[in-house]
Amino acid sequence: MATMNTIFLVLIFVAFITKEALATQHVVGGSQGWDESTDFNSWTSGQTFKVGDQLVFKYTTGLHSVVELASESAYKNCDLGTALDSKSSGTDVIKLNKAGTRYFACGTLGHCSQGMKVKIKTVTGSAPSSPASSSSSPTTSDASASRSFASFVMVVAFLATFLLYVF
Repeated sequence: MATMNTIFLVLIFVAFITKEALATQHVVGGSQGWDESTDFNSWTSGQTFKVGDQLVFKYTTGLHSVVELASESAYKNCDLGTALDSKSSGTDVIKLNKAGTRYFACGTLGHCSQGMKVKIKTVTGSAPSSPASSSSSPTTSDASASRSFASFVMVVAFLATFLLYVF
């Protein structure tokens, strides 16, 4: 019975690792990052954001920040007074933990009104994420390889469990 409990715990651990391996990190703005010169509408149009994925905001500390806004109205009007959260580390990671739309803007005076804001629509489902085009984020083939490896690990774990149970 102890062996079955151990196997069960291993399977839970493998399932958790597999889920994390399937998540994609999107570097906001791609190779340009979180910057006034980035066209965030064009950048988001080439992305699919899924529950479990992460947004990575890369920028010069002290020059920019990341403010999450409460509503589309606040986003359109650059109303930073409705901030849900604010980050300023220079490399901020935000997990997309549920489906829906989230709004982000730069907290530096005037940057949001100059277009330094992004609207992220997160979906559920099994459609593959489209990673940002950046040297620090995975390419589509890297993401596919990661999914293939995760599937392989799940199959091996299942077979190992089956063999231990039978023998």
